[in-house]
Amino acid sequence: MIFYFFYHKFGVFQNRPIMLIQKDSQKLPVIGITQGDINGIGYEIILKTLCDSRIFDSFIPIVYGQSKVFSYYKKNFNMEELSYSLIRDAQQAQAGRINFINHTDEELKIEPGIATEISGKASFDALKLAVDDLNKGKLDALVTAPVNKKSIQSDQFQFSSQKKYISTFYKEHVPLMLMVSNKLRIGSVTNHVALKEVHNIITKELINNKIDVFIKTLQKDFGITHPRIAVMGLNPHTGENGLYGKEEIDIIIPAIKEAKEKNQLVFGPFSADGFFGSAAWIKYDGILCMYHDQAMIPFKTLAVDGGVNFTAGLPIVRTAPDHGTGYDIANRNIANPDSFRHAIYLALDILRNRRNEE
Repeated sequence: MIFYFFYHKFGVFQNRPIMLIQKDSQKLPVIGITQGDINGIGYEIILKTLCDSRIFDSFIPIVYGQSKVFSYYKKNFNMEELSYSLIRDAQQAQAGRINFINHTDEELKIEPGIATEISGKASFDALKLAVDDLNKGKLDALVTAPVNKKSIQSDQFQFSSQKKYISTFYKEHVPLMLMVSNKLRIGSVTNHVALKEVHNIITKELINNKIDVFIKTLQKDFGITHPRIAVMGLNPHTGENGLYGKEEIDIIIPAIKEAKEKNQLVFGPFSADGFFGSAAWIKYDGILCMYHDQAMIPFKTLAVDGGVNFTAGLPIVRTAPDHGTGYDIANRNIANPDSFRHAIYLALDILRNRRNEE
């Protein structure tokens, strides 16, 4: 069994090397890394993360992308001394180096800062190849670089996010987008849907399903035995007893009541403005919001050094940085790799916790 020890400080992940104790001569975990959009900051944050060779003491990286694009950005960022090994199969990956699998041998036109059909297709081709290996058990976890949700669309990819695509392979499981920055963990009942549709989607059953997934992941993936969950309301001031909406009365409060009847430590509903404004979130192990921006605005405000997007509820481990393609700063060598690095660390933490349960 492999044991990992990670050191964090409150609110952020510390950027220090991971200490690893390896027993029984078992191999390091293999982490797949997708290139994301080749015209964004994906390769920059990958390069900046993997340029410190000490990180190879913790896992074996396999980058799924296009080696010529990788070399292009290496040259632009003066990292030409950073070497890699081209492999054909994930099982050929070796420790102590960057392993690289090409999704195509063709030349790809690189246009930093622009969403193109070529960059969209390339981002999906790399993702598909990595997910196939993940599903075959060739990878222990997957970390995905950002894609453009518009340009990636095709006959093969008609999803609102990479999470949605990956989740289709595990239809018997309920996925939960969980944003993580050390002790701050925020999930959302709905994600990439229009705000006007949120009240039509939210049901008591859906909220309870998300609560169940949230509690299980906090126990299994984060090692919290008796997690406390705070549930946000939907309407301003949680509806003011029906004055601003009745979703709290008809849906959210009954869902919380049902959770408590199952002896789950669930509290609320809380008004999101006061809850986050007063730092009440510190008292809870997890926070369940009703819609995307209700979760993401406070998260990105509080996770100042970059958080992680973790797809909870699935039997596989997939994480991602909490930012987008960064077209506005692409190819300028100013992108911060912290969130991407944290995504790798969190994936390793979760693998450790799951293995400790076995």
